[in-house]
Amino acid sequence: MATLVPAISSRIWRLNLLRSPKLFSQVKAMKPLPSPRRLGLTPPLNSSKTHCCASDCSSRQAQLQNPSSSESPEVDITMLGIETSCDDTAAAVVRSNGEILSQVVSSQAELLAQYGGVAPKMAQEAHAAVIDQVVQDALDKAGVREKDLSAVAVTIGPGLSLCLHVGVQKARKIAGSFNLPLVGVHHMEAHALVARLVEKKLQFPFMALLISGGHNLVVLARDLGHYIQLGTTIDDAIGEAYDKTAKWLGLDLRRSGGPAIEELALEGDAKAIKFTVPMKQHKDCNFSFAGLKNQVRLAIEAQNVTPEIPISAANSKERSARANIAASFQRVAVLHLEEKCQRAIEWALKIDPSIKYLVASGGVASNKYVRSRLKQVVEKNGLQLVCPPPSLCTDNG
Repeated sequence: MATLVPAISSRIWRLNLLRSPKLFSQVKAMKPLPSPRRLGLTPPLNSSKTHCCASDCSSRQAQLQNPSSSESPEVDITMLGIETSCDDTAAAVVRSNGEILSQVVSSQAELLAQYGGVAPKMAQEAHAAVIDQVVQDALDKAGVREKDLSAVAVTIGPGLSLCLHVGVQKARKIAGSFNLPLVGVHHMEAHALVARLVEKKLQFPFMALLISGGHNLVVLARDLGHYIQLGTTIDDAIGEAYDKTAKWLGLDLRRSGGPAIEELALEGDAKAIKFTVPMKQHKDCNFSFAGLKNQVRLAIEAQNVTPEIPISAANSKERSARANIAASFQRVAVLHLEEKCQRAIEWALKIDPSIKYLVASGGVASNKYVRSRLKQVVEKNGLQLVCPPPSLCTDNG
């Protein structure tokens, strides 16, 4: 992902980080939002019913923006969330108290295995084929109808534009049909904040490490919509490195590369291959995994591993060699995370000594080895590690 913020004094605002604004030209409220209380929950444009029901939609919007007003002190907000940023079609219904009424995810695991990764056009077609059913299942499991919703939220980036388009169009259709406010959600902000659904004591400020297939980001979250970037990847994300390594080792990608590498690594010697930890000479908080990927590729060639032969068909010697590569890769990749997180924590505590938590989220944060290593670093610095459950770490509604 391109660098979102050039300097520590800059802010990451929730709706102005999209590379392709044309796709979202009809999702309003794209300006920087200086305060969570000013979050623009805007009705969709060009709806044939909007002009005749403006007062109803305005009333809903006012409640969403100020649910604690004296006129409605205990407004119960029910949101439908839609996510199609990459290879999972997801929808969920959530209440304003954090209760998750339903959560539905349709995986594209078979496509991942077939193409050896995400194929954007195929992923778009898969989203389009199931989006209606996924949303309906989420509503049915929550026991609500579209007209019972307070608003519709949808991921608008970062992500694959072809895939994002499917979710945005579905959200606009529902919002337009029922005169509901439409909320554009920044993908990485959602990963950073989802932990607050399950960890009620998690309050600002806190740190967030966002690690997935497309992103590697460590930020200081000072308030809703106000984030200071401490570090990001200068090339590939850790999830990309996991996925490529798994592909080169002939692993089953239907569960994605992370779980496959973690499982195989349990059989190997993590110090069998001397991979170099990336960027040790750089005293910043940025990440880099392209070089480690190249080291892995060279090691695989040296061990005469044939990716076309699946791990299930490998003999014991070949399996052992692959396990050693998986374990050695994982150790160094996570050690890189540890070192950069240590520097980020030191930096963040100088900015705001009141920080008590570091949130690790994104698909790679589901990895048990990653969690255990990060926990040691975080607790050594007097902080507490907060990880959402795996179902909330990966992409979801």
